[in-house]
Amino acid sequence: MTKLSTRIWVIIVAFLAITVVFMYVLTNFLYEGLYVKDAENSMVEIGEKLSTMYDGGKVTDDFINKIDHYNSYSNVNVFAVRNPRELSACVPFDIDYDTLIGPDEREQLLKGKTITKKGYEKRFDRQVISAIIPLTDHNRLEGIIYIYFPLAKITEMASKEVLILLGSAVIFIFLIGIGVFKGIKHIMKPLKDLQNAAEKMAVGDYETRVEVNSKNEIGQLAQTFNKMATSIQQEDEEQKLFLATVSHELRTPISYVKGYGEALEHGYIEESQRQETLALIVREANRLEKLTNELLQLSRAVNQTDTVTLYPLPLAETMREVVHITEQQVNQKAITLRTDIDEEIIINADEEKVQQILINLLENALRYSEEKTEIIMSAKREGNLAILTIQDHGIGIPEEDMPHIAERFYRVNKARSRSDGGSGLGLSIVDQLVKYHKGTWHITSELGIGTIVTIQIPLIEEL
Repeated sequence: MTKLSTRIWVIIVAFLAITVVFMYVLTNFLYEGLYVKDAENSMVEIGEKLSTMYDGGKVTDDFINKIDHYNSYSNVNVFAVRNPRELSACVPFDIDYDTLIGPDEREQLLKGKTITKKGYEKRFDRQVISAIIPLTDHNRLEGIIYIYFPLAKITEMASKEVLILLGSAVIFIFLIGIGVFKGIKHIMKPLKDLQNAAEKMAVGDYETRVEVNSKNEIGQLAQTFNKMATSIQQEDEEQKLFLATVSHELRTPISYVKGYGEALEHGYIEESQRQETLALIVREANRLEKLTNELLQLSRAVNQTDTVTLYPLPLAETMREVVHITEQQVNQKAITLRTDIDEEIIINADEEKVQQILINLLENALRYSEEKTEIIMSAKREGNLAILTIQDHGIGIPEEDMPHIAERFYRVNKARSRSDGGSGLGLSIVDQLVKYHKGTWHITSELGIGTIVTIQIPLIEEL
């Protein structure tokens, strides 16, 4: 019994059976508590009313005849006798006098108290309830009024209907069991479909989807599964594309290094070209190193967790450090780098990562700016945010490329080579690192005029 549906079915059917048993027990309880008690009270009431006809002294034949006359049309059996031992001649079953009226019962009768008894009688094959009402005079027991009534069994009370009742109960449980089984099977079908789909996904079939037929919890679970499957499929496709692109990007510099290296090794390069060939190998090796480092940075940025500690960082100092790092590249293109920095800005950040953000953006601005133009890097406060902007006067970004600029290996200018156009990973790294600092960023650009990158990072909370 490992299936959930089987367990649910067994539980429901068990509860139904318990309910039927409970109703049977309750019926017996009500029988004892209501029917039997009511019969007992009625007999005592009848006996006490009949005893009011007794005037004291000896019990006369006239009194006994009156009781017999009442017995002829009563629904209970009533007898009046002078001596309790005479009951054996009146009732149609054996009476053990000593059991019927023992010393304790006799004491109660002498005190004028009524006695009620219930016991099984073979003659009737059922329980018989009886009441003994004393006829006393001057503390003498002159006689008794004996009333008895065979209690009907519950089965007799229902007569043949009890068989119908029991049969109906069995059929009811059977039909309910079938209905519950079919209902559970219907309810569990979407879960079974989810299980099958999950097993397919486990072996790499990420195109698996489940049909959503309802809006209840199971339907919502199916929708969530489909969203998860779509996300996993997209992630898988992106990963495959990423690996293919990485392989392609690494293959080119490796091929250059390997090819020219073997040519040098075997003496295929003339002496006059050896220096140029070595320079090309070094350039490709440097490009390979840079690409590898950027892939490592991107991997670290993507897998970054909140457990890394952020600390108060004076932004102006970090930005000046970045200006110093990129100074040589700026001078090589005769570009003017102007800064406008609020010295009071302090953010919660990781200095190395903030430097990486600014360096990547500055390198992009330098790469796509013409010589003797200007780049402006600024930082100011707006509310509880630090606003960093880097503005260049370069070639700009076409509108159709704007949605893809943060994608890995995406290049705006397809005509440029990797050596002069970058790896296409810089903005992907920026995107991940800005998210790491719980910030946002966006780019505005116009072809032929330039690009402005704006970053918003929360300021440190003042105590």
